[in-house]
Amino acid sequence: MYRLPAQCPICGGELIAERLSCNQCGTSLEGNFPLGRMQRLNEEQWQFVELFLRCEGKLTRMRDELGLSYPTVRNRLHDVIRALGYEVREDEPATETRQELLSDLAEGKTTVEQVLHLLTGK
Repeated sequence: MYRLPAQCPICGGELIAERLSCNQCGTSLEGNFPLGRMQRLNEEQWQFVELFLRCEGKLTRMRDELGLSYPTVRNRLHDVIRALGYEVREDEPATETRQELLSDLAEGKTTVEQVLHLLTGK
């Protein structure tokens, strides 16, 4: 399916919809309708969001589905958050995240150095 572009291909400005039509009854609305934040996502980010929803927001399930490390999945989530125009909070990892990192380490999916870097930020 073709995705509606969010940016002008000429100048890069934000596009708006000016007309909406009903295929069933023919009613149409005219005005300036912003496309919304979700239109900012590229195809790869859309697929990531769909998987995020199917996995009920559980990054460990996404890790298994994608065959990627937990930190890589988390970084992709951060990319989506930024693409939507939000800031990513770089808080201390939560207990669940720590457990997931330790699980990844035990399964050989990450290294001690990577886990230490994620936990300490150093």
